[in-house]
Amino acid sequence: MTGTSRLPTYFVSHGGGPWPWMDGPFRQQFDKLHASLQAIARDVGRPRAILVISGHWEEDRFTVQSSPAPGMIYDYGGFPPETYQIRYASPGAPAVALRVKELLGKAGIVAALDPERGYDHGTYTTMYPMYPDADVPVLQLSLKHGYDPEEHLAVGRALAPLRDEGVLIVGSGYSFHNLRLFGPAARAPSDAFDGWLEQAMRAPPAERSQALRDWSKAPSARIAHPQEDHLLPMMVAVGAAESEPAERVYYEQGVMGGVTSSSYRLGALGGA
Repeated sequence: MTGTSRLPTYFVSHGGGPWPWMDGPFRQQFDKLHASLQAIARDVGRPRAILVISGHWEEDRFTVQSSPAPGMIYDYGGFPPETYQIRYASPGAPAVALRVKELLGKAGIVAALDPERGYDHGTYTTMYPMYPDADVPVLQLSLKHGYDPEEHLAVGRALAPLRDEGVLIVGSGYSFHNLRLFGPAARAPSDAFDGWLEQAMRAPPAERSQALRDWSKAPSARIAHPQEDHLLPMMVAVGAAESEPAERVYYEQGVMGGVTSSSYRLGALGGA
């Protein structure tokens, strides 16, 4: 990455639990996702820092992780004991955290800093395949309670200048997230919602943003997302590149027994 390049933004479906640290069939079902995350790192190079909006963190106001050395949050259950000892020891980015808060404040968006918050698995399961040496600074931004799509689009708009400052914006969630429906029963609703999502993301920018505001009217929307915490990170990624085209960079059917899932890039690679 050069100092004059505008980085794209991404929304990624982050897989299940601590999958990058596992072996066997569970791990193998994420091989295609793993390859897509590696491709992102190849495409963007080494950014100054990565800002992750994770579907696993929400607060009553937008909150920025500001620790210089974030710890780990093992926010999953039923996995092998060793997966509760894994470490992704990338440095934090306190200066970028201050910049995030500043940009949000300029846009009239109330935000806070959290120097204690660690990385949740929405962050380290995506960062480890991308930068396995944990040598790129990473920080998180929370969602806000209430899940208002427009508020999250507005956050993305406010943070768009980061793209010219070497900060990669990654929304980490899942295009289908109904934990009770993983398996064959997920096939039809996830296919239906993912088909709508691809159409919405390919639409002209104004139409795309409006479609995302109205996401709950999409086919199988509330089956795909009974709670939209894993969809809202997409709104931030879209808002930060709202006038730019989207491209699907990962698409797979049959994950976890039946799920159709996808990831998107917004904006061109190597943009000026």
